[in-house]
Amino acid sequence: MALVTQVGDVKVMLVRETLQPVPAEGMYVEPDMGVFEANADWLRPYFLDDEGNMPLSIHALVLESEGQTIMVDTCIGNRPIEMVPQMSHLGEGFLDELAAAGFEPGDIDIVLCTHLHFDHVGWNTILVDGEWVPTFPNARYLFNRTEYEYWDSGAEGAAITFGDAVRPVLDAGLADLVDSDHQVTGEISLEPSPGHSPGHVSVRISSAGHEAVITGDLVHHPVQFSAPEWVMTADDDPARASETRKAFRERYADSGILIFGTHFAGPSCGHLSNADGRWIFTVKS
Repeated sequence: MALVTQVGDVKVMLVRETLQPVPAEGMYVEPDMGVFEANADWLRPYFLDDEGNMPLSIHALVLESEGQTIMVDTCIGNRPIEMVPQMSHLGEGFLDELAAAGFEPGDIDIVLCTHLHFDHVGWNTILVDGEWVPTFPNARYLFNRTEYEYWDSGAEGAAITFGDAVRPVLDAGLADLVDSDHQVTGEISLEPSPGHSPGHVSVRISSAGHEAVITGDLVHHPVQFSAPEWVMTADDDPARASETRKAFRERYADSGILIFGTHFAGPSCGHLSNADGRWIFTVKS
């Protein structure tokens, strides 16, 4: 069943596809394991397990705003993933979870992808009679223009399913290429957060005096609030990604803004604080 959080008048539902432990060395380039030890008091139990691995969640966030049902990112999907074989052929469990949350594919009005890496676009399409077709037939799909054009040019990286999970949506006439500050509804807007990919965006929610932000992959795990310089293996521009993380934590720490981590385990959301130079992410109870 989806986890539900209210942000003003906006309902946010987390629909999870997978949750699995990942070693830090498998995600980051030469991570300092001492950072985990120094922050174990707040990383446990959601973000650090007993074996020292990081639980990594693949999930979508479904927002209800002003009569629109908006899906932020669409996970991996049911397809072969040559780069990560263990994430191949996951079946249709995600669609089952979506249905359990009360949504059929035809109920989604907007699909919003923070970027176009394979684990954020997978359920954009499904295979029907040997052809990849849009999963959400009544939706407009929003792709950042810079992001789309970069991968469409043939750039190499983690957008390995671009040809079957992104381009077919354009071919079907269901996609809009938008700017990094695009206003989705009166309560939902995009916020540029490049580095992990060229046109990466985060998502801001502002409703009835309440504020929240969905990170996308500017940060994969809350330990990066303490170590923003850590390079994630799929970062397109590591230096820019690090600067984006530093700017993000300065902007949102101690602000009261609710932060939803796109790959955070557990409830996925909480608040960031700076206690005399020690960055702490506290899960929302």
